[in-house]
Amino acid sequence: MTFEKFVFYVFAAVLVFAATMVITRKNPVHSALFLVLAFFTSAGIWLLAEAEFLAIVLVLVYVGAVMVLFLFVVMMLDIDTAVLRSGFIQHLPVGLLVAGAMVLEIFLVVGPANFGLEKYAAPVRHAADYSNTQELGSVLYTVYMYPFEIAAVILLVAIIAAIGLTMRKRPETKHQNPSEQVRVKSTDRVRLVKMDAEK
Repeated sequence: MTFEKFVFYVFAAVLVFAATMVITRKNPVHSALFLVLAFFTSAGIWLLAEAEFLAIVLVLVYVGAVMVLFLFVVMMLDIDTAVLRSGFIQHLPVGLLVAGAMVLEIFLVVGPANFGLEKYAAPVRHAADYSNTQELGSVLYTVYMYPFEIAAVILLVAIIAAIGLTMRKRPETKHQNPSEQVRVKSTDRVRLVKMDAEK
């Protein structure tokens, strides 16, 4: 076993472990942190596949922006996990059916009948000056220009929706009004009471 294959198996094991912890943790913040670990290990696998740009984008965009936004939304919404878990047993058969269908689809797509070195040769090693970032950019902004713009619009709508969820008013939340603080007078803050001295 080569060192590259050993590193791939280590990354793959950590990725499967992190993905399992994401869907089994009761605390959504813990799930989000394990999802960050899954993103980092996926970036490592992308590096092994010589896709450095995709690995960097995965870390910068998903870990640095999307996961931080997701954590803020989870902590601000104050989700009651007990209510969410109350219907778990009720929807378990449907969940198992969907999971079984997904596993079957994955097996049909990446099973030994469709993929393998006997059907597809190993990718050709590129030269040292080869830039996959340039190749990806040339394809992304020519062939896939419209899907790229549609994805950008969808992400913009998601950001606006996340901001709208966090900007809702709550009766127990206290807010400051700077304009009223500036206009306040000393008579509004202190009330002098004159009382007779007691002997």
